[in-house]
Amino acid sequence: MTDDRERWALILGASSGMGEATAIALARAGYRIAGIHLDFRAALGHVEEVKAAIAAAGSEALFVNMNAADDEKRAEALRTLAARFERSQADGRHPYLRVVMHSLAFGSLLPFIADDPKGAISRKQMEMTQDVMANSLVYWVQDLYRGGFLEPGSKIFAMTSEGSSRVVPTYGAVSSAKAALESHVRQLAMELARRGSGVTVNAIRAGVTLTPALMKIPEHEAIIEASIRRNPMGRMTTTQDVAEAIVALSGDGFDFVTGNVIGVDGGEFITG
Repeated sequence: MTDDRERWALILGASSGMGEATAIALARAGYRIAGIHLDFRAALGHVEEVKAAIAAAGSEALFVNMNAADDEKRAEALRTLAARFERSQADGRHPYLRVVMHSLAFGSLLPFIADDPKGAISRKQMEMTQDVMANSLVYWVQDLYRGGFLEPGSKIFAMTSEGSSRVVPTYGAVSSAKAALESHVRQLAMELARRGSGVTVNAIRAGVTLTPALMKIPEHEAIIEASIRRNPMGRMTTTQDVAEAIVALSGDGFDFVTGNVIGVDGGEFITG
């Protein structure tokens, strides 16, 4: 049966890194793009470049600059998206979110233990990291499901990393958030499947990828060197590798794939 619904993708973290690459790749594949990003004045020029690339692909870019972990802002963004969907419906089209990508990279890189208490992570910083990088996935999916944005065939992807199970000196809070994120993916996948929703949820575990988030990690040079050395493909993962995988996994034939952590890393993770 031909699916003639109007396909949209909601990208959380759409202005840089994997979110940016995936937004553009999905636009080229015929998706309209709703992008959530948090950028200040110095970075807004690049946001316009991303939107222009989406438009150049013959698509539409509906971008909202906001804190994706803020409950009130999330409600406002979904009202904006609902109003846009209503315009499509008025024109006789059937819009829905075919893809939701959770690619939020904002958290504390402070160690757990330090001689000076001010040099160690605080409760507020720990909870913020968990909330943005893990728990926000649950709250977005709750509201998207209740709001009728998700339909059979919708596919949710959350970006994780091998840090969910391996140690990097300053990655403690982010590592715990990624572990929680993978747990949330499993739980959401199970609950949505039992409801007969037709919605799937998977985590994408990218290899070490050159992104703004990676460059903020103090050990990034050592991480990059180790990645290239042990990757069987002899190179780092790119944002385009991730984007192309998500485009493929968002297509037909993957409706029974849910609750997984899917590696997009050229075999990097399995080399240990």
